[in-house]
Amino acid sequence: MRKILVTGATGNIGGHVLAALSGTGADLRALARDPRGLPGGVAGDLSRPETLVPALRGVDRVFLVWPRIPVQQRVVELIAEHARQVVYLSTDVADLADGEPPVSFHQEIERQIRGTGLDWTFLRPIDFATNTLAWAPQIRRGVVELPYGRAARSLIHERDIAEVAAHVLTTGGHEGGKYVLTGPESIPQAELVRTIGEVLGREVRWAELAPEVALERFTEAWGDRAFAEARLAAWKSFVETPERVTGTVARLLGRPARDFRTWAAEHAEDFR
Repeated sequence: MRKILVTGATGNIGGHVLAALSGTGADLRALARDPRGLPGGVAGDLSRPETLVPALRGVDRVFLVWPRIPVQQRVVELIAEHARQVVYLSTDVADLADGEPPVSFHQEIERQIRGTGLDWTFLRPIDFATNTLAWAPQIRRGVVELPYGRAARSLIHERDIAEVAAHVLTTGGHEGGKYVLTGPESIPQAELVRTIGEVLGREVRWAELAPEVALERFTEAWGDRAFAEARLAAWKSFVETPERVTGTVARLLGRPARDFRTWAAEHAEDFR
């Protein structure tokens, strides 16, 4: 019987990974700061690597989610000391050449994992459908005011990510896999807004915002001007070249990825 540790077990992805693994016969252990109510719940905090030791004892495989905290190599070292496989929830990053400095914490963690003797698989979702929950206050007012409404996005349902993770953790042949995960189609952002409105049964429209105004708002909200500039540059590029779509979910799970309307219907209450 496989013993699998799921980190981030109370998060958007980790909770769904636990659910997807629940019927597989795996012996589950769930790591969270507050593990009450979780299957095999163990208290631990990635920012304090020493707290992971009890959770890792006897573990065979690890699903690793890294929150937005400073990277600590000791976490990966501890995983390598106890487990033989890690499935890391990364993002759509480029592979680093030898000696090339990482530009994101995802690249840094991928490099650390590659330097161990672990069997590893990287899940690289391009972007989550759950990120549109940030639009909820504007959805409630009936108008979403943002730039680049024609930017076409291939957002993925969080349950598809989780079910891919569960599949990789419980089947063989995924060592060294770098799986780019997307939804089944690229949809303009203005159409995403209309779809949410249709699911809610009322009109919600897109109002085009000047990029320079959006930059100031995003910088204030996120506290990181460079990140805001990068986000806007990506959206601008998706106007002419839609965000790519991969068939990875269908190939691994034997069914199509869930579409955005399905996601919106499942999250309708979050927008009301």
